[in-house]
Amino acid sequence: MGDGFFDRFLYWATTIDNTLFGKEMIALLLGTGIFLTVKTRGLQFRHFTTSIKLLFAKESRSEKGKGDISPFAALMTALAATVGNGNIAGVATAIAIGGPGAPVYMWIAAIFGMATKYAEGFLGVKFREVAPNGTMAGGPMYYVKNGLKNKSLGRFLGATFAVCGAIACLIGTGNMAQSNSMTASLANTMNQVFHDGSVSQQAPMLYYLVIGAVIAVLVGMVIIGGIKKIGHVSEKLVPAMIAFYVFFALWIIIANFDQIPAAFTVIFESAFGLRPLVGASVGIAIQSGVSRGLLSNEAGLGSAAIAQGASSSEEPTNNGLIAMTGVFIDSIFVNTMTTLTIVLTGAYVHTQAWQGLDASDNITSILVTQTAFDSVIPFGIGGAVIAIASFIFGYTTLLGWSYYGEKCVEYLGGDKVIMPFRYVFIIFLFFGAVLTPLAGQSLKYLNIVWSLGNIGNALMAIPNLIGMLFLAGLVAKTTQERLGR
Repeated sequence: MGDGFFDRFLYWATTIDNTLFGKEMIALLLGTGIFLTVKTRGLQFRHFTTSIKLLFAKESRSEKGKGDISPFAALMTALAATVGNGNIAGVATAIAIGGPGAPVYMWIAAIFGMATKYAEGFLGVKFREVAPNGTMAGGPMYYVKNGLKNKSLGRFLGATFAVCGAIACLIGTGNMAQSNSMTASLANTMNQVFHDGSVSQQAPMLYYLVIGAVIAVLVGMVIIGGIKKIGHVSEKLVPAMIAFYVFFALWIIIANFDQIPAAFTVIFESAFGLRPLVGASVGIAIQSGVSRGLLSNEAGLGSAAIAQGASSSEEPTNNGLIAMTGVFIDSIFVNTMTTLTIVLTGAYVHTQAWQGLDASDNITSILVTQTAFDSVIPFGIGGAVIAIASFIFGYTTLLGWSYYGEKCVEYLGGDKVIMPFRYVFIIFLFFGAVLTPLAGQSLKYLNIVWSLGNIGNALMAIPNLIGMLFLAGLVAKTTQERLGR
């Protein structure tokens, strides 16, 4: 495939991404979070400690109840889907496009997104159903169908979400974007080790083929077993992978401890236009930060409601509170670790936002984070850390999103379509893994998969957010009854 095809593909993907994630989508996402924050009287602030206590309570590990997995496993499945390459490559892409100030808008979106995620977790349990195969089925398609008074609108929004969700699970956030980042990072590390290649030199095609095949096999071994196997793997692997990544991120932060005040100065000056950038503006920073923040924590997509729908807990408020902690862990905690490593090491100065789009040494996506880690952690270990973290993060994300996708197609076609979807999911995963060498040498083509991820997210978010706005009164009323004013 020639560069001309991918240039056109990049142009149209970027154009659609920018259109869908324009001012209207940002207003809808933030507006819904703000509206839910007001309706629940700042629940994410008032009951944050309660949510943390619930997370660590013994009851959250229990599988007693009508669900398929424990509340903790449900959260870990949701975190498996959210704490992924969006935290490593997504944050880096936001900084590469929008400048070092873009994460500020991730944080703002996350604060209000906690209220959104609470509502999703609440509604996912409140309106779930028992599927014909005996498993629990929850998510936006069920709470708009069963919760809205206008049944025609509810059925339309439910079907729209399910169709868009199934497509997004194949070509977007939870599939191709993940396998592409996983493979690119590992292939680059192998290239450095075996061929003494620089971080900007593309690895041989064979590396991508082998790594893509290995990922496909490893994912297939778990997702064929369904939600119980996904949940059991996630509740063991997710806490370990977060601890692994944070350990090495803290290494970099502590090594540059005296530069932390200066780093935050750069971040906030860039966010509010006080530090001019060549290839970015405040508007680009907002758009990039909010869209990549959503790509990372998924507040507003409705995906967490699907995971929480499988929870054995039958108390909607508890599930909502547990779901809410996922945004804090993902966007306030892990994303901040990535942001600080990139800014403290100065890796952001090699991006298009800082140097302009035409600079020959621009890097983007996961290579920004890899550059940051390589600059501090000795003996080339930094790149290996990112490669391992990217692989594990991406692996768990693939597990979580395969479940989301199968629940969407189950809603549309029943349980007979679940197994075929799993195989199709694996095929798209492999294509995402080898997309970079197919696209040629230009690293700018990596933005294709992230734009596709954003497009898929937007198409899922719209029917979900509309449904939640209609159901906000119910969420607020029940929350006040159960948790008090």
